[in-house]
Amino acid sequence: MNRNNQYWGPTPAADLRWTERGEPFSRRFEDIYFSSEDGIAESRHVFLAGNDLARRLQAPRDGRFCIGETGFGTGLNFLLSWQAWRALPAPRPRLHYIAIEKFPLDREELARALLPWEELQALAAQLQARWPGRLPGQHRLVFEGGALTLDLWWEDIAAALPDLAAHGACVDAWYLDGFAPSRNDAMWAQTLYPALAALSRPGATFATFTAAGHVRRGLAAVGFAARKVPGFGRKRESLAGELQASSAALPVDDTPWDLPSAAPRPPASAIVIGAGLAGCATARALACRGIRVQLLERGALAGAASGNGQGILYTRLSRRHSTLTDFALQSFRHASAIYADLFAAGALRPGLDGELCGMFHLEADPAELQDLAARLQGLEDLARPLDIASAGDLLGAAPAQPGFWFPASGWLNPPAVCRAFASHPLIEIRTDCGALTLAREAAHWVARNARGDQLAAAPVAVVCGGTDSHHLQHLDWLPLRPIRGQTTELPAWEASRQLRAAVCDKGYIAPARDGIHTMGASFGPGDTALDFRAQEQTDNLGKLAAALPGWGEHLASLDAAALPGRAGLRCASPDYLPLAGPVPDRDAFLQAYAPLRQNAQLVIDQRGAFVPGLYLNTAHGSRGLCSAPLCAELVASAIVTEAPPLSRELLRALSPARFLLRDLARNRI
Repeated sequence: MNRNNQYWGPTPAADLRWTERGEPFSRRFEDIYFSSEDGIAESRHVFLAGNDLARRLQAPRDGRFCIGETGFGTGLNFLLSWQAWRALPAPRPRLHYIAIEKFPLDREELARALLPWEELQALAAQLQARWPGRLPGQHRLVFEGGALTLDLWWEDIAAALPDLAAHGACVDAWYLDGFAPSRNDAMWAQTLYPALAALSRPGATFATFTAAGHVRRGLAAVGFAARKVPGFGRKRESLAGELQASSAALPVDDTPWDLPSAAPRPPASAIVIGAGLAGCATARALACRGIRVQLLERGALAGAASGNGQGILYTRLSRRHSTLTDFALQSFRHASAIYADLFAAGALRPGLDGELCGMFHLEADPAELQDLAARLQGLEDLARPLDIASAGDLLGAAPAQPGFWFPASGWLNPPAVCRAFASHPLIEIRTDCGALTLAREAAHWVARNARGDQLAAAPVAVVCGGTDSHHLQHLDWLPLRPIRGQTTELPAWEASRQLRAAVCDKGYIAPARDGIHTMGASFGPGDTALDFRAQEQTDNLGKLAAALPGWGEHLASLDAAALPGRAGLRCASPDYLPLAGPVPDRDAFLQAYAPLRQNAQLVIDQRGAFVPGLYLNTAHGSRGLCSAPLCAELVASAIVTEAPPLSRELLRALSPARFLLRDLARNRI
């Protein structure tokens, strides 16, 4: 699913009309979304009962259960599965639901479609609150304190199924729920069935409303025993069945350097090194999967780059797709939903720990503004253009230029976010550890302090240490780049107290926290000094005055050198994408893929070799509030061998091993 350099925009619209009874009908496929007789009863009969879900959820093989759906539609099947899961006695299994949909509904259509089902409204409201709209790509939604995960793939099924299948079997039950084969033949193509089988765990079941012979034969050809069962209502028959024989792994058409040769066993415990945003988010993601975490920090919790008083949940738009743009937007959607949940749960306090009050980003290029304004039609819940006057009315301060309004953004206090993430009964926090070492001893990773005292041991370790990460074993080759940044603490005054949302231009500012705006920040690649610099205070004030010229007179009257400031080091990578995933065995990689030095386009049919149990989540630069939570999900999914939250294209773009492959292809190593 490589979209690089394609024009960016929303997914195709669902193209609905509404029946006299208020039910959604697809103009595109000339078909109904659910039975007009009784949609809930149809779904329960065909899909839940067809997969014997109530019984099987009570006896999962390893404490988790995964449902795959082809065609998410209105989300009715998901909500009913969630409802059935909720009805189970505790402890419930972890439920993972993966759905593929090419033509997703927008939020208003989703709410209208689900409105008739009173018994589902509480769950439907939670789904609508996290709904990613028509933003293309993959979207991970987390419910029930992390016990239920919904992955929505807004993709063509012919691309999405093989992409997922490359990671191996994960699905226990299939809901085959595309529109009727006679109306949507692409959803039932014979080429899809091998991927369905490759994604299925032993004993996986399927159920579908159709009884078409070519569907039954296609499933049988890949190992499913398909049988006809009574249909619902006026439909006489439908199909259900079970996988009888394990399917071979689906071949990939590229060099599978990103795929491990063997799936690791999920651990009972893990070490996370670094208690900044990335480390605390990773610890939380692991703890939500039942893994006991020892979170180690050389200094204080959120004491380094994550220690600023305020940070902006920041993302940017682009006219064209790229891995940088796609990851930025998908991680922004995910992070915004995570923080909204933390506020709703009381783990973050509005006004003190942050506020999702929106963010306005100035845009100096009129052509960029005009082009992106057209591409945002259908994605207004992500961003929309504003002229200067409209932005001023919304912000409470007039910007120098028009720009884009991001309603789901806002500001956060990073230390408070770290504390909220790390507050979990399965997370043990140890701060002030000093310099740490990490070494593989037998089947465990062992962390020790400078005196050699053992601080923690576990089968898995995740390094989230920023610029300190490359000092640890197996990580000295990482191309991590320190970037100095100094923020300025600006006391609020009469005009700034009117500010109602965050503003980003060459710097940033948000509504005051406890009477102080934390603003900035300077940008010094390669500069590792942490001294206070009056010139950078002056520069920060100048950037703010340029963005909000009405504040210029007051800002010019301030003694910049007398204002408090804080210098820290961001950790970035050469391509400004984070490093998230398993750590490659460098020597084995260089040996296996050495032929790339002579031919960078060569396909080498060999999977990657990775250091056992060692993972990274670091190099988030200045965007850790946005990118760290989704990278934490990526790493946790890899550790417990569940389906990933991103496409292989994005996983490869984030993989620490990417730099070895690039240097080989350029004959640099």
